[in-house]
Amino acid sequence: MIYLLMFIIGAIFGSFFFVVGTRIPNNQSLIRPRSHCTYCKHVLKWYELIPIISFLILRGECHQCHKKLSIKYLLYELLTGTLFLICYWKFGISYNFFISLIISSLIILIFITDFQYMIILDSPLVISFILIFILKWYYYDLSEALFAIISGILSFLTMLLIRQLGNTIFKKESLGGGDIKFMFITGMILGYKFMMISLVLSTFIALPYAVATIALKKDSEVPFGPFLVSSLFLIFFFYEKFQYLSYFI
Repeated sequence: MIYLLMFIIGAIFGSFFFVVGTRIPNNQSLIRPRSHCTYCKHVLKWYELIPIISFLILRGECHQCHKKLSIKYLLYELLTGTLFLICYWKFGISYNFFISLIISSLIILIFITDFQYMIILDSPLVISFILIFILKWYYYDLSEALFAIISGILSFLTMLLIRQLGNTIFKKESLGGGDIKFMFITGMILGYKFMMISLVLSTFIALPYAVATIALKKDSEVPFGPFLVSSLFLIFFFYEKFQYLSYFI
């Protein structure tokens, strides 16, 4: 039952994250207007807002105009539910569990906003910073929480330096501001050494997508945030597998 509960909670958060990720970049309120069909503006009833279930019962259509709804609603709810379930299965109720929930939430939000709008929102990063600091203090001590901030600052400055070098070499913006801010969070969670491993790993993960995008779309702009957060997820969940690499940094 606890696994089912974690999945349900994750699906609910996934539905909320989709609203956040699509409304805030468009300067829309999270409260008004209420959830509605983007085609006919039909305001959704409570039974049309149940994550996953409503989409399946309505067969992915608006109850009013019968237009097909985006499959992204269902996919993000399923993905978030699955991630929350995996977090509990892997860590149980612990410090790592709560940190993994933060990472999973960032995965969903960054995938939505960076792939669709080429931005990483500041608000999730600020909230993540506050929660990580509190968790570090509660589960360890204040010195550990402060050290995490120092690691975050060093990670931020390293990423800033990389952007400056990239701008100089390529004569254009090489990294977005959101990517640099996100590395502050990565540094807080992993520490500076593993942040560097995460950065290298994210580059390798992003390479096939970047090559395909440039080849097919002739577009030189590639969102880096989804690959940064994916590498953070992989290293945090398989920390022991990457430990030996830290000895070379």
